[in-house]
Amino acid sequence: MTGLTNIGPKSMDQKNKRKTCMSRKAFAAALGGLSLACALQAVAADAGADTGKALESGHEYLISTNYPNNLHVIDMQTDKLYKTCAIPGAYGPGMTQLSPDRKVAYILSNHYADIYGIQLDDCKPVFHATIAQKPGENARAMFSMTVSHDGKEIYAIANPTLILSEHYEVQQPRLQVYSVADGMGAKPVRTFPAPRQLTIMQSGDDGTLYVAGPDIYKVDVKTGKFDVIIPSRNWKRPNYAPPDVLYVWNQQTYPRDFSLLYTTAKFKDAKQDMATADFLYGFFNIDLATGKTETVDFGPVTEVYFSGIRSAKDRNVIYGVLNRLAKYDIKEQKLVKAANLDHSYYCLSTNKAGNKLYLTGTLNDVAIYDADSLERIGDLKLPGGDMAITTSQAFVAN
Repeated sequence: MTGLTNIGPKSMDQKNKRKTCMSRKAFAAALGGLSLACALQAVAADAGADTGKALESGHEYLISTNYPNNLHVIDMQTDKLYKTCAIPGAYGPGMTQLSPDRKVAYILSNHYADIYGIQLDDCKPVFHATIAQKPGENARAMFSMTVSHDGKEIYAIANPTLILSEHYEVQQPRLQVYSVADGMGAKPVRTFPAPRQLTIMQSGDDGTLYVAGPDIYKVDVKTGKFDVIIPSRNWKRPNYAPPDVLYVWNQQTYPRDFSLLYTTAKFKDAKQDMATADFLYGFFNIDLATGKTETVDFGPVTEVYFSGIRSAKDRNVIYGVLNRLAKYDIKEQKLVKAANLDHSYYCLSTNKAGNKLYLTGTLNDVAIYDADSLERIGDLKLPGGDMAITTSQAFVAN
């Protein structure tokens, strides 16, 4: 009988209380989950409410991306969010490129494994290509994606690894060329072997593809021939150390620049004494309209910048950004002005007039600065999460 002594009215009350308590907790959890689901639906509804709102011809916009799968279109006249489109698949890195007619945004996403084309007027997906091309292959494009000068082709560098049952094999990188006309099921129409360690790329007005890597290459996209157009790792500048280059922000600029920042040491003489060397910032540049190249030092190294951009109104001015926003006089090789930032920003864009700077690429905010004074003149908090190394693009809608 002792085994039944606990089964009495008091014990039953305790069990009922526990059940009631558990029921209340379950109800609260369910209600919380329902509230979250409703909130997410509301956010999705708000974000999707304007997806069909077409861009206004002649109006200037900035696109940027962030988690979980957002492509934001920002009105650069009002500096307010204009609309938000959904990016298919998993997010990251969210690097963007615009078609020449500014109608479609191409996004490298799904953890560097897919390219999506989103029509900006109605947010409709119109293009999809997977970087991997055969069973068992894991392939990524490390920021290396762009659109041809005529908008008919997409270029990407695939870095493939063959995943086998007991080991994996690193494969030869490939330049993959897709036809935009193939739409949502695009497969490469041409593939060519490519050098390793390639990142950003842009198409010149004559159809030449320019690709950054250990050196900067020009590529014939019909034959796959790679030629060095600007030596970087292999430059031969007397009394200079080899340059250090970190660049993954593939910007399409108003002046038609394809630029990368570098740092280097300039020695006093052939002894190459680091103790007396000048440490300098500089940039490589290709004019995409003419193919003309530049290698230019622009100032002393005072800090690290992740990206930089020439002024759209004054070719003698260049800006850099990471923990500060800085402005340089190129000819004088002089830091003109710098502004402290409330947090790091990776990507820097300018409007067409060249009087405003837009800082993006981390967290979910856009900081807006006067390009002359470097005074902060605006902020925009975007729906969603971190931008995760996105590349923002400024453009005028057609």
